[in-house]
Amino acid sequence: MKPGMPTRAIVFAYHDVGVRCLRVLLDAGVEVPLVVTHADAAGENIWFGSVAELAKLHGLRCVSPADPHVPELLAEARVAEPDFLFSFYYRHMLKAPWLQLPRRGAFNMHGSLLPQYRGRAPVNWAIIEGATRTGATLHRMNERPDNGAIVDQCAVPILIDDTAHEVFGKVVVAAEIVLARSLPRLLAGTAEETPQDLSQGRYFGGRKPEDGLIPAAASARQIHNLVRALAPPYPGAFCRINGKRIRIDRTRLVGRPLHAPGTGLRCLSEAGRLWLLAADGSALEVLAVHGDAGVPDLAGFEEFLGGRCVPLDT
Repeated sequence: MKPGMPTRAIVFAYHDVGVRCLRVLLDAGVEVPLVVTHADAAGENIWFGSVAELAKLHGLRCVSPADPHVPELLAEARVAEPDFLFSFYYRHMLKAPWLQLPRRGAFNMHGSLLPQYRGRAPVNWAIIEGATRTGATLHRMNERPDNGAIVDQCAVPILIDDTAHEVFGKVVVAAEIVLARSLPRLLAGTAEETPQDLSQGRYFGGRKPEDGLIPAAASARQIHNLVRALAPPYPGAFCRINGKRIRIDRTRLVGRPLHAPGTGLRCLSEAGRLWLLAADGSALEVLAVHGDAGVPDLAGFEEFLGGRCVPLDT
């Protein structure tokens, strides 16, 4: 690239992290000749910002190919002669032709404190696992997921009742902070990179809606973590009572065990309040539910259960 030319970056981006990080690049005067994003999937709950709309607002070329590795798109990118490639919550793995294309490297923003929670759904997994903090990490990309050297990261707390949606909002801010303070060093060529010690974390796979079934042997704390990790706008944690699917949207840990007949994972309702009693004797109060047809709101659960402590279907 000729002296005096602006820094150029090709950006792969989606979701709120994609929106905020693209705005950081534009605010810093980085020229973005190409934005690659995803077409919103039919039937998906789109509760987050649109990278495509932001690109349109700024007059940027934006495409959403099903496969980003098509030769025509790579040829277009080569003509742009980018200094950098950035991936901000883009959902596909990028292969060597993309990673080797930018003159000064390819970098990814990941929603955890790497090397912890590498892979898919890092915020949800951190909450399920009972983590008390997470964050955002900017790292160099290679052909292994979330594997490259770390440029910078920023931590955020996970409070005991935080949902994944609430924590993700914190991670979005952390990602913006990380990129805004790292970008000047990247542009100047002075950014230091620290190799990851992969023994300090592990890889997590994607999650499906059916993975929200509450395990029969889970403790109250484990159930609470699953509920808040999958609370709306995510598909939700659920159980089945008398053949009906019950989605548990919000819970609160109970400080003392509740005494009720029976064993195993079971449900108790009285005076308009609903509890889940775990197999180990711990308990939590259910604060919000959704269910199949015929399932009442919280106030109607006592009648729904017939005034009994009912075991959950397993």
